[in-house]
Amino acid sequence: MNYKKTYKPAKGYTKLCVKEECSLNMLEFGMIELGDKEELTFETGENETAFIILSGKADFAFDNIKWEGIGKRRSVFEGRAETVYVPRRQSVRITCVWNVKIAVCQTEVMEDTQPQLIRAQDVRVAMLGVKPWERETHFIMETGCNARRLCIGEAFVTPGNWAGFPPHKHDVDNMPGEGILEEIYYFLFEPKQGFAIQRLYTKDGEIDETYTVKQDELVEFPKGYHTTVGAPGYQTYFLWLMAGEHQGFFRSNDPDHDWVSTVEKIIKNN
Repeated sequence: MNYKKTYKPAKGYTKLCVKEECSLNMLEFGMIELGDKEELTFETGENETAFIILSGKADFAFDNIKWEGIGKRRSVFEGRAETVYVPRRQSVRITCVWNVKIAVCQTEVMEDTQPQLIRAQDVRVAMLGVKPWERETHFIMETGCNARRLCIGEAFVTPGNWAGFPPHKHDVDNMPGEGILEEIYYFLFEPKQGFAIQRLYTKDGEIDETYTVKQDELVEFPKGYHTTVGAPGYQTYFLWLMAGEHQGFFRSNDPDHDWVSTVEKIIKNN
């Protein structure tokens, strides 16, 4: 199976990952692009839905709520994201204020939740790893947010560095050490001709894939270990979104490479 997909920019809503029609059973993903003053109505159905503003600005109206002027950046490389979280069974009217690109992240839930507007200043930022496996991570939706199953953030990889190393997975129910979480990475680069290498594998060899990922490409992780490396000289960005019964980084490292974690601790303590 090919776990990589390419988004071809288009006006309106483009479905990219639909559960049970791709490798995933919980997580769904798509993209909305609108020009100035264009509108779109989005039905959340039985899914909790997060609208991540990648670039541009938009107004959102649903269930007697109106949030205006959401979005502060011209590209993902200009600061922190703003996000609108919408519960299930809502009809959302999205109006573009200026050219907007929105990542749509969804998963089915069995209960009603409360909507949430996540402003740029609400996003937690942390520098993870050390060179040459360093990245700045923005935690948009994590434990404590209004979502029940979604966990979302952005990673900005130091040029030429790895991200998510040692390779890690989250496909076994062994809490609190590891939980079952499906995941997607969606990639952008600056300059746009940049690229990264995405590795995905399982110990039994059922999955053993290495992808070259370019602008507007994504990779699904139904299970297995995964890790990323960006090309030198380029800013590598990926939006990461997970869905599962437990929100957070409940994962285990590949034991063959876990010794690198000790090296990281030594470097940080010196």
